[in-house]
Amino acid sequence: MKYLFLVLLTAFLVQCRTDPSDIPDYPSTIGTASTYSGEMQQIINVSSYDPKERQREGRGFSENDVSALAANGSKGLIARAGKGGKLDNKCVAFVSSADRAGMFPGLYYRVQKHVSPVTQADQFVDRAKSLAGSRDWSAPSLLLCGDYDGDLSLSAILRFMERVESRTGIVPVSYLENSQALKQLTSSADSKTRQQLLRAPYWLALYSHTSGAETPEHLVKQYGLWPGWTMWQYGGVEWSSGASSPKVYSHGHYRNTTYFGNIDRPTERNVFKGSTTDLAAFWQKHGIALK
Repeated sequence: MKYLFLVLLTAFLVQCRTDPSDIPDYPSTIGTASTYSGEMQQIINVSSYDPKERQREGRGFSENDVSALAANGSKGLIARAGKGGKLDNKCVAFVSSADRAGMFPGLYYRVQKHVSPVTQADQFVDRAKSLAGSRDWSAPSLLLCGDYDGDLSLSAILRFMERVESRTGIVPVSYLENSQALKQLTSSADSKTRQQLLRAPYWLALYSHTSGAETPEHLVKQYGLWPGWTMWQYGGVEWSSGASSPKVYSHGHYRNTTYFGNIDRPTERNVFKGSTTDLAAFWQKHGIALK
């Protein structure tokens, strides 16, 4: 009931507010772009590498307190559960603090080639189920996402998806790199493989208009599979010369600030295409129920 009330209240406030940029510290991001006729919701994704080092004045956050992210407009937080057979040591703290801050919690697993996709799927599901029963949650569900390395075969991706679904009843969201190899595979996939892959919403990654696709719409066409994208990671972080460097898409109709609102360090940033009500429904459809 708490989350239903928050979703309805947020939707009402969005309708009443004509210009979100009038709010102090509101992030100047895709979610407020006047050129897009619909709504978009901000989501942050994190891993054990977060938080990054402080780079300017502003608010910080930790795995135990993400209230600053919620205050700057993030509706959800997706934490890395594991990578290539190894669990992420900050995952539990991150999703728990996201729930306390009133954000939708989610998990992603970085699937790599050197470990069986079934083994990785089992580790992912085991962690998700353990988390689901670990506390009294305010959120109704825990989103599940597969983050697929660019050198994976489509059969490996499907084996991960199908194993997660067989154990949870949930088709995990598909996050794909801006990978030339994957583009060739998806564009030439047979009809049966295409139908199976299309069951998962597409979470795309594009931080620059000069990295092989000028816009997210161009990237969708290059993959030649999904009719459109559901989530877009438009902000990434690159580690070089002993420091983290924000990589944020800002081109054409999609203009974004380097940092998320008044956060004092780089963050990995995403948007969900839809209203807050759409986001809540999406989170429940592709997430395991929380008690």
